[in-house]
Amino acid sequence: MSRIALVDDDRNILTSVSMTLEAEGFEVETYNDGQSALDAFNHRLPDMAVLDIKMPRMDGMDLLQRLRQKTSTLPVIFLTSKDDEIDEVLGLRMGADDYVKKPFSQRLLVERIRSLLRRQEVIANDEIGQVEESKTMVRGDLAMDPLRHAVTWKGQDVSLTVTEFLLLQALATRPGFVKSRDQLMDVAYDDDIYVDDRTIDSHIKRLRKKMRGADSEFSAIETLYGIGYRYNEE
Repeated sequence: MSRIALVDDDRNILTSVSMTLEAEGFEVETYNDGQSALDAFNHRLPDMAVLDIKMPRMDGMDLLQRLRQKTSTLPVIFLTSKDDEIDEVLGLRMGADDYVKKPFSQRLLVERIRSLLRRQEVIANDEIGQVEESKTMVRGDLAMDPLRHAVTWKGQDVSLTVTEFLLLQALATRPGFVKSRDQLMDVAYDDDIYVDDRTIDSHIKRLRKKMRGADSEFSAIETLYGIGYRYNEE
């Protein structure tokens, strides 16, 4: 049973969403502000966190930043205001895996949660089939171990989220071959979940930033404008 942390200052959302998730077989922990959630996470991390952005004491952005200092692999979904695209893009660039706009369908949120948990299982079980079990994939200076969710560049560890790992793996599996945004969406998201180009671009931008943290000259992920992205092994 996966444990889902739901963090929102709206008690109606906490009550109704937690009831829905529990009916779907999840264990749910609720918090009405970021600080109380962080205090609990310091003792025990959930399997996934669903965070509202605008909250008292500590908002979702601050909480996400603190979380990413502790772990890169905890899946995080943001709840964003209806028309605030800045929140969505900023949240993705800070390391959120997905977002859902308020007001939202609880069924949609459940599907996003299940999708993200499945993506995490893909990495843990190496179901993509690109590498043999317990074998690291090496592409030039890049090394990826799906079973350990480990990535190194020139020997330096790079911490990636679930989504970032899957995108990098998809690109690096076939160096030189172009992946369109639609193809990358298929890798990172289930077929019944729609995301726009901006979401993929935001994940790639953060992925590049993390790789450049290990090597300021990193340029292996190339953009082909109007087409997509490719990994250049040279």
